[in-house]
Amino acid sequence: MTCGRRQIMSGRDIERSLARIVLQIIERNYGVEKLAIVGIHTGGVFLAKRIKGIIVEKEGVDIPLGSLDISLYRDDWSLASQSPMVKETNIDFQVEDYTIILVDDVLFTGRTIRAALDAIMDFGRPRSIQLAVLIDRQFGRELPIQPNYAGYELIERQNDHVDVLLTEKDGRDEVLLIPH
Repeated sequence: MTCGRRQIMSGRDIERSLARIVLQIIERNYGVEKLAIVGIHTGGVFLAKRIKGIIVEKEGVDIPLGSLDISLYRDDWSLASQSPMVKETNIDFQVEDYTIILVDDVLFTGRTIRAALDAIMDFGRPRSIQLAVLIDRQFGRELPIQPNYAGYELIERQNDHVDVLLTEKDGRDEVLLIPH
């Protein structure tokens, strides 16, 4: 840890949080029948794959997994860039029949989730959508969006940055708080 960075979750903390989230998902939905997992690019996709893996291990049932790019659904995409980096959206199941567990790494303003909801609705109308996040930033919400499942609730200053490092892209699992 350098430059005032503070670790708020270790790799083991992340594993435990995901295992707890999975148990809550199974309990709340009375099992995993007609459950599908959809991760928001980029960090949410990696976490969604892990959540699916834990569900398959615990329940012995394979469930649909999708990925969602929300770049063109954001209400601020033109402010960020004239040419947004569009990633792959892959939802190859009929969403109408499913409860969708939407997965992202950090919930902050709520704008990413709003965009993801719009994107999912372009595929149809799911039975329901539930939100699972690794980090729920309590301050800074701009829209009335709350997670159903959160690994860690963070109450810090709005301008501090949360950096979620995941093995799949960063070589290690760790969540850092970086003061601004």
